[in-house]
Amino acid sequence: MEIGAGSYAAALRAELAARNREWARGRAHVESYGEDPVVVYEPEHPTDEDLSAGTPPEPSDVGERHGNFNDAAYAAILSRPEWAKRLQKAHTGRKDLPRAVSGRKWRELDSCMSSDALLMNIFCTPGVLESATMRRMLGVEGVDAARFGWKARVPLNAGLFDRTEVDMRWGDLLVEAKLTEGDFQTRAAAVVDGYRDFDVVFDRGFLPRVEVVTARRRVAAEFAEAYSQEWEDTAGVAPQEAGAIAAEYQAGLVAQAEARAPREPRYRSYQLIRNVLAAYAEGARFCLIADERRPDLKEAWFRVLAAVRSAAMRSRCLMLTWQELASVAPAGLRKFLLEKYGIHAAG
Repeated sequence: MEIGAGSYAAALRAELAARNREWARGRAHVESYGEDPVVVYEPEHPTDEDLSAGTPPEPSDVGERHGNFNDAAYAAILSRPEWAKRLQKAHTGRKDLPRAVSGRKWRELDSCMSSDALLMNIFCTPGVLESATMRRMLGVEGVDAARFGWKARVPLNAGLFDRTEVDMRWGDLLVEAKLTEGDFQTRAAAVVDGYRDFDVVFDRGFLPRVEVVTARRRVAAEFAEAYSQEWEDTAGVAPQEAGAIAAEYQAGLVAQAEARAPREPRYRSYQLIRNVLAAYAEGARFCLIADERRPDLKEAWFRVLAAVRSAAMRSRCLMLTWQELASVAPAGLRKFLLEKYGIHAAG
């Protein structure tokens, strides 16, 4: 994790949790268990009485809504099966959630912390994909429909492919969306080295790396023979001083074991590396979208970008913030983003 990532991510999570406790009033939702509860929403569907009323009312009038989405975006998502399929993505933390009133299983896009939900809230809102201003900002030509959860094919040395999931593809643009995630993950160097185009695209010497201890951390008592010798040098010493000596001695045993433990070299920001490789293989461009309240993610992005060898490839990579997107969004969507996410339009 990059320096400061934990504090920035935690601060944003706390703000979103507080905002969504307000936003959730009057909307179907529950809060997760634990000290830092997260709000998750479930769909609200029209009743048989609503549907028998004759003239189809607006979705929000009959409860055809989802608290994690603005009404216009949610209606558009439900109207397109390829978009609605994304709503079924499983929630990995569902065991920490109370049972839904409807009995349905919780989905990832139900969470107020979901970056995928935020992405769809913006780009599924009618008029956004057609906006000339939005298309200019992202460099997308035409009015192609956005595809969410798109599977790229990143070539491996073995002649196989990594079927990397990209959050969104719009025209020739691949998009990775981030909100409260801690970082861009780390991955073993041996795995990353296995991408066919890795050394073509990146100068590995400039990529951020870390060594991770792969053995379980041991405690002093596990070094039985050495552990028993700690008392030999404390005869006649006051109990308090003896305790301090013992603690220091035990810490030294653990430190020595840590120094000798096997280590695995890993690359930081693996998701960014993989997505840039996907863009290279597809002849596409890549865009990272993150929050301006996460300068740690911006720093991590520029460290990866600095390792891209080709100026031509660097020109195909960009980063935008949710705040910049909000500045060119429709007024109703801007209001929603401000109230629910605290995203102020840039400028």
